[in-house]
Amino acid sequence: MKTAYLILENGMVFKGKSFGAEVETVGEIVFTTAMTGYLETLTDPSYCGQIVLQTFPLIGNYGVIPEDFESKMVALAAYIVKYPCKLPSNFRSIESLDALLKKRGIAGLCEIDTRMLTKIIRSSGVLNGKITYAKPTEKDRADASRYAVIKPVMRVSQNRDSKDTPSGCTVNTIALFDFGAKDGIEDALLRRDCKVVRFGYDATPEEILSIKPSGIVLSNGPGNPADPANAGIIETISVLEKSGVPMLGICLGHQLLAIAKGFKTHKMKFGHRGANQPVKDMATGRVYITSQNHGYAVAADASESSFVNVNDGTNEGLDYGVSFSVQFHPEAQGGPLDTSFLFDRFMERIILINN
Repeated sequence: MKTAYLILENGMVFKGKSFGAEVETVGEIVFTTAMTGYLETLTDPSYCGQIVLQTFPLIGNYGVIPEDFESKMVALAAYIVKYPCKLPSNFRSIESLDALLKKRGIAGLCEIDTRMLTKIIRSSGVLNGKITYAKPTEKDRADASRYAVIKPVMRVSQNRDSKDTPSGCTVNTIALFDFGAKDGIEDALLRRDCKVVRFGYDATPEEILSIKPSGIVLSNGPGNPADPANAGIIETISVLEKSGVPMLGICLGHQLLAIAKGFKTHKMKFGHRGANQPVKDMATGRVYITSQNHGYAVAADASESSFVNVNDGTNEGLDYGVSFSVQFHPEAQGGPLDTSFLFDRFMERIILINN
């Protein structure tokens, strides 16, 4: 394994080993605390342009299983783990983590002090970094400092397609407004006897409403929700919201719907990424464990929120009556599934409005 370096925008350097593709890479470094679900993490389009750091030390032990992918793409910029498993053990596995990253042209970095790097990000906030294979220079640090994720939604949003419910009995037609949607969202709708029609980020309100959807799902996705590049999407959501069709927003979709409804968003110090984030249902007081992946939050206080994060009090959900949205992932293919009932709640809203 070749020597590789990570240089942070603050000038700190970590020396480690290379795995995956040997390509110089710049990105925003974020960490996830999930102990499992690394395949879902690698194929989650929401990580577009980011260098993902796993806090759990051993990653790759059950190999690569395409059936568990959340999308066809690996959109993250690079992957950092303490120890990548070289010999996975799983009857469903087709290859190793190293082989997958090589095939997809994604750089991997291992054998650095991932605990120290995580603590630095927790202390200073999210940092940009560059992975290189020669001793880092001031130019490398400057490259990291200048980095920004440019129009990430446009890079990961998929073109229109449709899938019918496996049962052959379509109860509802759902428009999935795709900003980098995880396949788990589509699967959750298909299991509830829905036909799902996926629309790309540049779809017009007229195109989406032309299929006469029973409901509209605003998907997860990468980047800053208030990015000027998202202005057209927000305007489309505003028109769709006025149509009276029930909407469910998830993660970025939650934030974009909130902006369309007049809320503001802000960047978090290091965000929430992992499979163990507790959220409180403000109506019942019950706490659920959720999967999350976001670096921005809606600026709403507890009195306006349907869910709040137990750890830091940030907004985790908003309810508008006909439509509602959540910051976490109720589909969570890698788990936990505590809040999957929210898809049933969405179906109930659809029945209530359409009847």
